Amino acid sequence: MNKVRIAVLVSGGGTNLQALIDAEKSGIIKDGKISLVVSNNADAYALKRAEKAGIETATVLKKDFITSSDFEGELVRLLKENGIELVVLAGFMSILTEKFIKAFEKRIINVHPSLIPSFCGKGYYGLKVHEAALSYGVKVTGATVHFVNEIPDGGKIIMQKAVEIKDGDTPETLQKRVMEEAEWKILPMSTQIICKKIKNGELL
Repeated sequence: MNKVRIAVLVSGGGTNLQALIDAEKSGIIKDGKISLVVSNNADAYALKRAEKAGIETATVLKKDFITSSDFEGELVRLLKENGIELVVLAGFMSILTEKFIKAFEKRIINVHPSLIPSFCGKGYYGLKVHEAALSYGVKVTGATVHFVNEIPDGGKIIMQKAVEIKDGDTPETLQKRVMEEAEWKILPMSTQIICKKIKNGELL
């Protein structure tokens, strides 16, 4: 049986992409294959990671399109052309609209660096999430992998993992620990779960 073709959408350093590449190599992701890495930032280090792993890459820049609808149209065309069956957002810094989501309904997953429904939604990304967790004084944070719908961080949760907040944590130390202890573990595991469901025809 063929493996599910995965596209990973990235904007930055690509540490979550690296976790996915490593998970495919080690057999954690066994029902899917990362076939394409797409970035909306030509300088994203994630593209280098993909090239090093022998994965095809593409860059789609918003500034090259008159409207965001045209930008998304090009993304959809690229993904469909490559036979992509699952889209994984791994630090993709562009909010996707309903048009894109409808084209890949129940086929887009995202990792968010908090335990949804805490510290999520519009404006909560990157370090801002960890700053909010620390200023609120929560004792536990973590990461969530969820399906993407038209509400930012609003889709059905696939997997969560908690991470303890330690005395003296800064947003930077917390971000690193949430990545290492949660994001890099549950994103590959969730990707495998969804690939298996797609393969078995369970996600219609």
